[in-house]
Amino acid sequence: MKAIFTAAMVLGLCNLAGAREDKADPVGAWKCEYEIGGQKREATLTVKKDGDKLSGVMIWQDKKESKLKDVKLKDSELTFSAEREVMDQKLTIAYKLKIDGDKLKGKAKTEIGGETREIDIEGKREKK
Repeated sequence: MKAIFTAAMVLGLCNLAGAREDKADPVGAWKCEYEIGGQKREATLTVKKDGDKLSGVMIWQDKKESKLKDVKLKDSELTFSAEREVMDQKLTIAYKLKIDGDKLKGKAKTEIGGETREIDIEGKREKK
């Protein structure tokens, strides 16, 4: 009986250690791709961690940069918002991205003229 209990404990601890290793890591630079009006676009998402706090910036194709707001990671889902100015109009874009190793995939959502618009976004972590 003690042998079974010991084996169960060892296997349980191994599973916990494995689960901890699988936790998504958002830190780094991500090359993101998306499409608007049939045109492919690129942006660079950079996420940093200071203690338990996440922060970062989004740099769009036109080299304009915005600080990320309310950056959170729950399980493997990264959420944040960024403010973007397009043709003298300020837009707040909400992101919900699922991280899987060195890839991310999700949606960016904003409201334009009272209408909610959503785009698909995919990215890969840039190698150092």
